[in-house]
Amino acid sequence: MDTDKILQKAKSSSFYRWVLNLALDRMVPFNKPHGFRVVEIGDYRLKILLPYRRKNLNHIRGLHACAMATVSEFTTGFLLISKLDPKKYRLIMQRLEMDYHYQGKMDAHAEFVISSDWLEANIFGPLKTKESVVVNCQVPIHDVKGNHLSTGNVHWQIKDWSKVKTKT
Repeated sequence: MDTDKILQKAKSSSFYRWVLNLALDRMVPFNKPHGFRVVEIGDYRLKILLPYRRKNLNHIRGLHACAMATVSEFTTGFLLISKLDPKKYRLIMQRLEMDYHYQGKMDAHAEFVISSDWLEANIFGPLKTKESVVVNCQVPIHDVKGNHLSTGNVHWQIKDWSKVKTKT
């Protein structure tokens, strides 16, 4: 399966977004029970649905804090890995910080947006002189009514595979 082709086609085709979501469920089985779905994808933007359903709820029937943290990690990691060559760069989540603002009682969306300038300034440029970089990727999560539920700050360490000292 050529995930790069599917990813490109998913930007403008609901059928290929469906195919992409099926592929993501197989590639990241941990996330499958959550039912995350890519709903919008652009060159430098990704929007993921966090459905209001039983597996994502806490004991008071609100969206679970861990479900919001997981969708934050997934959204940032997926967009970054789609912009970086996974054969050249290693990504490891270094730290995850969450701020919770409002109780989620309906479907929600996590959105992460970057730019080519952001990639150059925060990753490609610094990696020319440093062994690794850590980037903070901020992900706001809003419910379908626009309430700001949480803000995730996902810190990713990015390193050229040639600088990795452990064996793969």
